[in-house]
Amino acid sequence: MTALTLSTSAAPGLRADAIVIGVAKGAKGPVVTPGAEAVDKAYDGKLADVLETLGASGAEGELTKLPSPAGFKSPLVIAVGLGAEPDGGAGYDAEALRRAAGVAARTLNGAKKAAFALPVEDAAAVGVIAEGVLLGAYSFDVYKDNGGSAKAKNGKAPLAEATLLGGKPRDAAHKAALARATAVSEELNRARDLINTPPNDLTPAAFAAIAQRAAKEHGLKIQILDDKALAKDGYGGILGVGGGSAATPRLVKLSYTSPEADKHLAFVGKGITYDSGGISLKPAGHNETMKCDMSGAAAVFAAVVSAARLGLRVNVTGWLALAENMPSGSAVRPGDVLRMYSGKTVEVLNTDAEGRLVLADALWAASAENPDAIVDVATLTGAMMLALGSRTFGVMANDDAFRTAIHEAAEEVGEPAWPMPLPEHLRKGMDSPTADIANMGERMGGGLVAGLFLREFVGEGITWAHLDIAGPAFNEGGPFGYTPKGGTGSAVRTLVRLAELTAEGDLG
Repeated sequence: MTALTLSTSAAPGLRADAIVIGVAKGAKGPVVTPGAEAVDKAYDGKLADVLETLGASGAEGELTKLPSPAGFKSPLVIAVGLGAEPDGGAGYDAEALRRAAGVAARTLNGAKKAAFALPVEDAAAVGVIAEGVLLGAYSFDVYKDNGGSAKAKNGKAPLAEATLLGGKPRDAAHKAALARATAVSEELNRARDLINTPPNDLTPAAFAAIAQRAAKEHGLKIQILDDKALAKDGYGGILGVGGGSAATPRLVKLSYTSPEADKHLAFVGKGITYDSGGISLKPAGHNETMKCDMSGAAAVFAAVVSAARLGLRVNVTGWLALAENMPSGSAVRPGDVLRMYSGKTVEVLNTDAEGRLVLADALWAASAENPDAIVDVATLTGAMMLALGSRTFGVMANDDAFRTAIHEAAEEVGEPAWPMPLPEHLRKGMDSPTADIANMGERMGGGLVAGLFLREFVGEGITWAHLDIAGPAFNEGGPFGYTPKGGTGSAVRTLVRLAELTAEGDLG
């Protein structure tokens, strides 16, 4: 991963492959942003005119390269757009800074060192720029012909080192912001690695082993239930979904405990390491990216480890419900009835609605510990993608204030989210003549139906929310901002922020 440092040095004297500056969209043309004063001075104060001549406008994500002026030890200046210039002296939007840093870092693949002279008004700006650099520089080259070395065959290694100009290396707040950004970004990128790993290598057992190594490294408690233990304890949902695969299921409990905590959060992640749809087989064209169906579990895993690395004053338990959904003679069939860990029975009408089955068991297990709140994360429904698109996740909850708090936390850290309802009239559609509930209901509002199903398996009186990240979890298009093609690590930063707010006493 890219090494980060803070520096108060002036840009002209820095030895680097490039100097990154910001440019905003002003009323009369591009505007050079704070942090780049020394660069602008070297262009006799006419850098904005030069950029405009080159076609730059300052639009968000726009990138313009130009040769450094005489006397600079860096040969290249990269101007990256921050969008509209703030009104009335307001600071630059955190997400605009994060995305700009990400665009530049991604462009600098192959470079050894770059200096980022973006607007640094305070420690928070240091943190978001650092996040943008670390997330934008991400690459996944393990399976290239290079055999997993840093440089892929016919490719370029990520940016090796980045210096954040304006960041004060002796300032406690600046150092803390950099350390936080590094910890969260490293774990988010580990979640991306998990999501991008092919399912022949990332089986439920392999995922559990990775969690076990992380637990040892960061002093976490871990409990892994294999298929025999799951059968003994009656986890009918996880066993039912995983029954068709030779790769047997797992339930992983990963616990971070703080001696100063008085609150306990439980995060529950859907971990379908490959989803064929089971007997209700997915149609052609819908299987190719289904290695990403464990993105919820990857997000939960990364959030728990982040909480430990940050030393948050809150107890956080992560539940990873891991299974592979495959068709075979031992697979669950449409019409089968499963007895869940809670004791409820579920009639399986569609084996491709499997995520809610593994989550149901894990939610009930999490409820048994009576945490202050439970948040589950899942690539659960195509319906949520139809409703909110590919970049926004839906938030449902049994408590309106908690749903609002999660929505605000997500927006604060730059993860687009939207609050969704749980309409009571949709519950009736899951009534079954055979079992306590069916795993399918009305087709319209399918994402909300899935949320209502999950609510049935949350312990009485426990505050709960459900994040459906089906849209933003996996980017099938080209990279943008600090978001790569492939696994994105969606919801990691939201979960970490929730844990921080809880630790600070600002979340109920």
